[in-house]
Amino acid sequence: MRLNQTSFDAGDASPSGLGGRRAFVLGVFFLLAMVLLFRAFQLQILDRSFYQSQGDVRQIRTLPLAAHRGMLIDRNGEPLAVSSPIDSIWADPRELSKYDNKMDLLGYAIEMDPARLREIVAKGLERNREFIYLRRHVHPRTAKALQDLKDRGQISGVNIQREYGRYYPSGEITAHVLGFNNIDDQGQEGLEMAFEDWLKGEPGKRRVVTDVLGDAIEDIELVAEARPGQDLTLSIDKRIQYLAYRELKQAVQRNGAKSGSAVVLDARTGEVLAMVNQPSYNPNRFSERAGGTKRNRAVTDVLEPGSTIKPFTIAAALEEGGFGFNDVVDTAPGRFNVGKYVVRDYKNYGELSLTGILKNSSNIGASKISLQLDKSTLWNAFDRLGFGRPPLVEFPGAVSGKLPHHSRWSVVRQATVAYGYGVSTTVLQLARAYAALANDGLMPEVTFQKLQGEPRVERVFSEEVAQEVRAMLHAVVQSGTGKAAGIPGYTVAGKTGTTHISENGSYADDRYISQFAGMAPAGNPDMVAVVSIIEPQGLYFGGEVAAPVFSNILAGALRMRNVNPDGRQVYGKQASADIAVDGLGQVAQ
Repeated sequence: MRLNQTSFDAGDASPSGLGGRRAFVLGVFFLLAMVLLFRAFQLQILDRSFYQSQGDVRQIRTLPLAAHRGMLIDRNGEPLAVSSPIDSIWADPRELSKYDNKMDLLGYAIEMDPARLREIVAKGLERNREFIYLRRHVHPRTAKALQDLKDRGQISGVNIQREYGRYYPSGEITAHVLGFNNIDDQGQEGLEMAFEDWLKGEPGKRRVVTDVLGDAIEDIELVAEARPGQDLTLSIDKRIQYLAYRELKQAVQRNGAKSGSAVVLDARTGEVLAMVNQPSYNPNRFSERAGGTKRNRAVTDVLEPGSTIKPFTIAAALEEGGFGFNDVVDTAPGRFNVGKYVVRDYKNYGELSLTGILKNSSNIGASKISLQLDKSTLWNAFDRLGFGRPPLVEFPGAVSGKLPHHSRWSVVRQATVAYGYGVSTTVLQLARAYAALANDGLMPEVTFQKLQGEPRVERVFSEEVAQEVRAMLHAVVQSGTGKAAGIPGYTVAGKTGTTHISENGSYADDRYISQFAGMAPAGNPDMVAVVSIIEPQGLYFGGEVAAPVFSNILAGALRMRNVNPDGRQVYGKQASADIAVDGLGQVAQ
């Protein structure tokens, strides 16, 4: 009876208990299913916009589109500065920080110190950045090494971005004229800086979808199109620029000089055909873009022009009317007292015509002419020539030099200004002043752009005076202090200059600036050039140091510009007679 009762109780409980548990489990699953369905409905319908936007934040990025900077081109269409595609490496520090154990490997791949790499990432995290540059403008092999790591799945959060880097095909030859750009392709020196607004492009933007590694896998839209910069055609002639650079560099090295500058202008238009300095630097190397070597000495450094200013003293005297072409000045006995100051010539030249004063570079002759003029006459002539004025030229850092007002001139200053002491100028300003003599009294406005129309000019001297002074300068080269500036087959007009360097309020006895300023052909000048050599060792006269450089530069430049040889004829009314009459002997340079 006990056994039967027991089996009956068990059998009676089993069907009802099993059914209850089954209903409970089914109920639980049903509730879970409803929760899931509700959650799915919530995610897919109710909160769809929110989560979609959150996904977009994590996978959609707006990336910059680099803009191509305009080229700098020489007057013949040769490229002087170009923008080339180049890679930069950037990262999302939040993603990259997950790979701290791979920092050594990454650093090796991108040629970067791992400690420095970790420091950059840490700073990015501190500032809550999503975009940081690791390296800019890397070598193609570096970009390839990084891409290999990414392709193998060894690193993520690091990406390669295409940018543009500036390249200068002529390197140090055009460095001082063109200048250079910074890492963001913005002009920092020279014409790159002067014409920044013209050359720079307008960067664009694009929105992309990125994968889990941070790589762009799909373009969504172009937010803003990149606008390239505009090309600029310069007045520079690359051939003449190279020639001038070569000759100047050789001269500075040959004479053991501290530095040097040379400028070549189109005599009629004022276009800068060449502008070079020594020492120079390679703008393609960031390490060389420092110190004084990047300074364009031809427009930023002032110097006393010395005897190269004497032609303007004589031109002012002729223009004023107090002197005539046939006048003679007595320079005996080679010394001239002006107050407590003594003006000296290299030797006693006796009586000299105006041409003779220039041929023999007589300080006494220039001083006596100046002292017979009203102070304002000479000052006005120099002022019209641009001495002491802010230069109207498209170049950053260009200086004006110094021309004290005539009201502050003592009698000594009036005498010394006539032969280039007490006034200061730049090589470019001096070249422009000589262009006034070359262009029959019309001084052109200097420009670094190739002109399309007529040049802007200013009347400084009458046509007759400019031509006669030019004839005198031809005599200087034909049989005076500038004979080393002569060019076979061409007539040349010019003037030598040798100046003591000023230091601590006085002039050094053994430190000089050697200069030559001139033009060719003398009868109808095509080009004007000025050469300045600072502190040559050994030889130091302008006729010995600077004149040969002028000759070598213009000899090649005249042929490059297809200027016909004009023989050895002499120009002007008095030049032939003066060459025959004035004895030279040993002349000052």
